Formats: sequence, structure tokens, C-alpha cells
Amino acid sequence: MTEAAFKLGMELVSGQDPYLRVVVHTAVCCRVLTLLLQAVFDLLIPDHAADAFSPPRLLEPGAYDLLLEQLLGGLAHWDAEHFLFIAERGYLYEHNCAFFPLYPLSLRAVANGALWPLWQLLCLRSRLLLSAVLLNSVFSVLAAAALYKLGCAVLRCRRTAFLAALLFCISPANVFMAAAYSESMFAFLAFSAMWQLEKGQSWLSTLLFSFATGARANGLVNAGFLLYFHSKSFVLQLQVGSGSVRKLSLLWRQFLSVASSMLLTCAGICLPFALFQYYAYVRFCGPGLELAVPKPLQKLALDKGYRLVSPNGVKLPWCSHRFPVAYSYIQDVYWNVGFLRYFELRQVPNFLLALPVSLLGSWAAWTFAVANPRHCLTLGLERRKKKQGKPRAGFCCPAVFVYVVHATALLVLGFFCMHVQVLTRFLGSSSPVLYWFSAHLLQGHETWLWKEEVDGQSAVRVRERCTLDAAPGSCRNGPAGGHPLLRLLLSYRSMTAVGRCVLGYFVSYWLLGLVLHCNRLPWT
Repeated sequence: MTEAAFKLGMELVSGQDPYLRVVVHTAVCCRVLTLLLQAVFDLLIPDHAADAFSPPRLLEPGAYDLLLEQLLGGLAHWDAEHFLFIAERGYLYEHNCAFFPLYPLSLRAVANGALWPLWQLLCLRSRLLLSAVLLNSVFSVLAAAALYKLGCAVLRCRRTAFLAALLFCISPANVFMAAAYSESMFAFLAFSAMWQLEKGQSWLSTLLFSFATGARANGLVNAGFLLYFHSKSFVLQLQVGSGSVRKLSLLWRQFLSVASSMLLTCAGICLPFALFQYYAYVRFCGPGLELAVPKPLQKLALDKGYRLVSPNGVKLPWCSHRFPVAYSYIQDVYWNVGFLRYFELRQVPNFLLALPVSLLGSWAAWTFAVANPRHCLTLGLERRKKKQGKPRAGFCCPAVFVYVVHATALLVLGFFCMHVQVLTRFLGSSSPVLYWFSAHLLQGHETWLWKEEVDGQSAVRVRERCTLDAAPGSCRNGPAGGHPLLRLLLSYRSMTAVGRCVLGYFVSYWLLGLVLHCNRLPWT
């Protein structure tokens, strides 16, 4: 996986596209700023005493461990504790199996590989935390580049793809892209797989989607992309020429070829999930294993009700299920995840947290459906006629259909069946639609972004005709005016109400996430 990611990363960041260079530069700067701000907020604001998973430290930290904790400790809270614990101790507790293995395995590989020379200065956990920060920084930059490439391929509008990639750099889910969570890895793998699929590289796309499933369970939903693209290709082929001319045997061979490809690709995407469930079954439901569990961790299990591997052969409840899937059982018992279970009066604040992303997702689906009613009714399986001309570019182009369906499915799943506040990072790391539609809104309401000729009455004349896609440094409004993202942020007051709402949502969640999450306060 490391070699494949390296080659893909080099393909993403290399090249002569000036827009791509700006995207990579912006992503790097935003990541550095994120790390600096989280350290400042963590230093100034005392941590909240949250009732969350927090295993005891078994080794006395050294001076450098304490320094690293002071600088990066804000990125090791909430679910990050699970990932770091799994990377250090393995799947010791039953509920650890809700977190998939690719990310903690990657942390352990970097900690014992590239960071091994630091073993005398930093303990294993400190090296794991440093690995998480380094890996997520790289993955988030590559994810921004992959999103730009994907946008260029799907939207057929480089400027919209560019603006969407810039918005990803200040994503509302920003803190989870920096903390020891799997969101950055998943975003990179998912966006890269979608991009490769658009290029016609279905087998490489399947491999990347498969890795994504190894990082997060919702990677299973990505199988829909391959199912749709194979089905669409077959149906469109059927519409070429007269049906009486085509031989039945040829059609049958084509059908078998498509069906086998669909079966193999879906199996490849689902394989990591199945293997991990099998591993959990063998570990917690197989013959009792004598595990040397330190006493502090045994005490934590007793105090919190966590379940360890039973050495006397007593099986856990889910082991006797007809389909012993640990993931669904753990989500049900430990986090009370299920249909409409979160619809309680006391969860109103969490629904309010998820309101902006819910509105954006719903608005995106409605906008696309209104712009392409026939395309939606035919599921995009109708061949375009020559007299219809070229398809439109931008968010409303027909190629966006499958991505809108994917985003809508995730939105419905998250809103009705999950802890609704996670929708921000759930959609922000899984679907490009959040960024494409936000860029579409800004482009549609802020016409000055792309027009070099603005009249004297324009509210943005203070920008002196400095458009968003102007080359960095080409504007004469000082250092701040030279960067596209800064030019966009500095124009906030002169924007329309829609533009201010979109940009305000991104920036406020970007900052609030750092303030709250890094101090153990509830967030998305």
C-alpha cells in the first residue's frame, strides 16, 4: 500500500499545472497553520474532563515525550485515543473493533520504521502520535490534489475544481484531517479511486477503494461507483446500432464479462471488511488465548465495562449470532447506533451542529435534480443524442450524477442511522460533492471571482480587478492579496449573503473544531 500510495502521490503533485501547484501549496500552508493553532488553543484552554476512552499510560514519560504531548496532545483526543491504543497494543478490548486496521497499522509501520531512530528520545506512543501527524499532513495534501484532479475530470471546469480544492483546504472537518483519525487517509484513497475510475483505470480504482474499506467501514458504499460505471457502460453499448443486427451470443458474452467484472470488483472492495470481521471473530470468539494484559488495563476494563478476550472460553454475545459481525454489534451496544435512535430532545444541539452540512447536501441534490430531470429519471443510462450538443460543464454536468447519489445516500444514512453530529466529517472525507457544490454556489453568486473586468460600481473594486484564479503574486494589494485563498477570505464583507454563509460555514467550523476538539470538548 505504501509503494502504491507513493507512486500515486508523485503522479498527483508532479506536473506543470499551475492550479495544482497552488492547491498543494495552499494545503501545506493550511496544515502548518492548523498544527500551530491547535498547539496554541491546547495551551491556553484547559482540557474538559470528558467521559471518553482514555487508557492509562503504563510508562513514565520522558522530557521529550512531555514536550511532544504539549505540542501535539490536542490531536490525540476522542477517537484518536482508540487509534493510538490499537497501534500500540492491538485489539485488546472488544469495542476497539469498531475502528478498522489500515490506519493504526500505518501508524505502527511509520513509528517502527521512519521514526525508529527516535526510540531513545520518545516512547512508542509518542512516536505513534508523531506518525499520525506526519501521515495525516501528507494524506490531506494528497487528498486536496486528488480532489482537484477528480474535479477536472468530472466537472470539465478547471476553475470550479480549483475553487473546490481550495475549500477542501479549509474543510469544516479540518480538525479530523489533522488529528489521529483515519479521515485524511480515507479522503485520499476515496478521491484517488474516483479519479482513477474516471480515467478508465477500473482495477486500480478497485484496489484504492479496497484500501479505503480497510480504513473505514463506509468504504463499502463505494462499491456503488463500480457497479454504476460497469452497468452504464453495458447499457450504453446496447443502445448502439440496431438490436436485430446484434447477435445474441455476443450480447450474452458482454453481459457475462460485465457481470464477472462487477462481482470481482465488489468482492475486492468488501474483502477487507470481511477479513477484519473474521479476525475479530477468531480473536474474541475462538479458543481462549492467554494474553498478558497489564493490570492497569484490566482495571480500566472492570471500571468501564470493557470486554477483554476471555481466557476461559466464555464467548461474547455476538459470537453466537448467525452472522457474527462484530462491527454492527459494537455500534449497537457501545454507541447506540441505529435507525432513529438519535432522535431525542436532548440531541437537538447535535442536530444543529449537523444542520449546515445537511442543508448543503440536500440543496446540492435538489439543484442537480432540477437542472437534469431527465438524466435523473433515466439514471444517466440514456445515450446523448448528437443534436443535444456538448453537456454543460460545472456542478450541473451529467457526470456528477453518481456522486450526488453517493453523497445523498451518505447523508440519509448519517442523518437517520448514526450520531448525526458526525455528518460533517462523514461527508467531508467521503464525498467531493460538499466542495463542488460550495464552489458552484460561490461561482454563481460571486461573479467577480473569475471576471477580470469589473465595473466601477462593483463592491469588490478594492481588490483592483484581482480575480481568484490570477497568478499568485500578480496582484498589487500587498502580500495577502497574492494568494487565491486569502483573496477570497479578504473579500468576505463584499460578498453576497449566500457567499458569506458558505465561506463563513467553512471558516467557522475550521476554527471551532480546533478550539473544541483539541480541548476534549464535544464537537462533530
